[in-house]
Amino acid sequence: MTTPDFFRARLDAMIDLRHPLAVLASRMPWVEIESALAPCFSRRDRQGRPIEGLDLFGPTLKVAGAGPSAAGRPRLPIRLMVGLLYLKHAFGESDESVVQRWAENPYWQFFCGGEYFETRLPCDPSGLTRFRHALGDAGVEELLAKTIETAVSLKAIAPQDLERVIVDSTVQEKAIAFPTDSRLLDVARRKLVLIAKRSGVVLRQTFEKEGRSLKRRAGGYAHAKQYRRLRRVLKRQRTILGRVMRDLERRLPELADGMKEIATLWLKRARRIHTQRPKDKNKLYALHAPEVECIGKGKARQPYEFGVKVGIATTERGNLIVGARAFPGNPYDGHTLAEQIEQATILMQGNRIDPA
Repeated sequence: MTTPDFFRARLDAMIDLRHPLAVLASRMPWVEIESALAPCFSRRDRQGRPIEGLDLFGPTLKVAGAGPSAAGRPRLPIRLMVGLLYLKHAFGESDESVVQRWAENPYWQFFCGGEYFETRLPCDPSGLTRFRHALGDAGVEELLAKTIETAVSLKAIAPQDLERVIVDSTVQEKAIAFPTDSRLLDVARRKLVLIAKRSGVVLRQTFEKEGRSLKRRAGGYAHAKQYRRLRRVLKRQRTILGRVMRDLERRLPELADGMKEIATLWLKRARRIHTQRPKDKNKLYALHAPEVECIGKGKARQPYEFGVKVGIATTERGNLIVGARAFPGNPYDGHTLAEQIEQATILMQGNRIDPA
């Protein structure tokens, strides 16, 4: 087989085209997937801002910044990012490990649409996180629907097997540290200090040295089960967090509009941390992920899990996932059944589900 590039080897000449990933790559509707997801990544139109000027004929008014922006790096191919997401979940990898294994595995590169073997990383691992955020719920459901269509076309599952599904709920854990009160109070203080520093605002006190000492002492007292001393440390941490909050609130008018919105958001979350107590309900367990909830699972080794309740619908035969949905607020499992069945029916293109 000839190659236009003499110094690089083509992937289709290096791999076995009967490999499952190679077969799946040839059967996936990549053109349909790219056309369906393209609107999610189109550049947004900007409002524009009026600019007053003056010329020989008098005052003028122009609108600057209107229309789609051409700034920024071009996006990576949709097929590459979608393929990385499929491989990440199929092989149980993290964002960091999936891009590293991609650079070592020619089958993975062929699945993602590569023509020549590459030794560099396909993207930064943080690019996958931003891609998922831009994809949204609608984009993920579109990918799941195309997966179901491909499974039926490959005869991996019979069409009649889609008539009976099993619905179950579980907890999708978040990658957060265990939410101790001492750590949350210290993180909130450091975040507000960082926002003030980025905004060019000099606070009266940052309590940086005392904050580190209090955090260390709280860990030692908790380990030694000296709860009276621990409560005194937590009280002091709340005091210094309140001082930093009030100092930053007084300086809000000095901040620019963009930073003012960010500071207001983090002040609201820090206020929740400052006022909540161990027995309170609807606590904030992570500043960067306010949607995290404490859900009881009844496990002996892990009574509680921190995350969001999700519902999974799979076929009775073949165990093919035909529906996945998040349910914030920890609703009762029976109340989520109707929404889960509705989503599975839509993703299976109206295939009727047997209520038995």
